[in-house]
Amino acid sequence: MPLVFVSFACGLVFGIGLLISGMTDTGKVLGFLDIFGAWDATLAFVMAGAVAVTGLGFALARRRGAPVLAATNLWPTRKDVDTPLVVGATLFGIGWGLVGLCPGPALVNLAGLGLPVIVFVVAMAVGMLGHDAWSTRTLMRQTEKA
Repeated sequence: MPLVFVSFACGLVFGIGLLISGMTDTGKVLGFLDIFGAWDATLAFVMAGAVAVTGLGFALARRRGAPVLAATNLWPTRKDVDTPLVVGATLFGIGWGLVGLCPGPALVNLAGLGLPVIVFVVAMAVGMLGHDAWSTRTLMRQTEKA
C-alpha cells in the first residue's frame, strides 16, 4: 500500500511542477516550439532544470544499489535506434507541435474539462490502445513463425 501513496505523491509533485513551469499552457508551449517566429525560450530553462535534476537523480540511484520500493533496478538495456522508436518520436513531436500538449500536461489540463483537452486525451488513449493491439499482433506473428 505505501507504493500507492508514493506514486500519488510523485504524480502530485510532477503535476504541480508542470503547472508552475507553464508546461500546461498550450500557448507558452507553442511559443517555445515556434523557433522561427515569436520564440519563447523560457521553457528551455524548465527543460534544462529537469535534465539537471534527472541526471543527479540517476547518478544517486546508480550509486545506491537496490531501490527502496522494489526488489531490483530496471535499467534500460537497449541502446539501438529502431524504426518504432523513430516513428513514435515523430508522432509524439507532431502531436506536441499541433496541440501544444504532451501526455503529462494533457492529463493535468484534463482537470479543467475543456473539450479540446478531452478530445486530445481520448485520441491519445485510442493511440495507446492501438499500439498495444499492434504490438500484441506483431508478437503473436513472430511467435507463430518461430
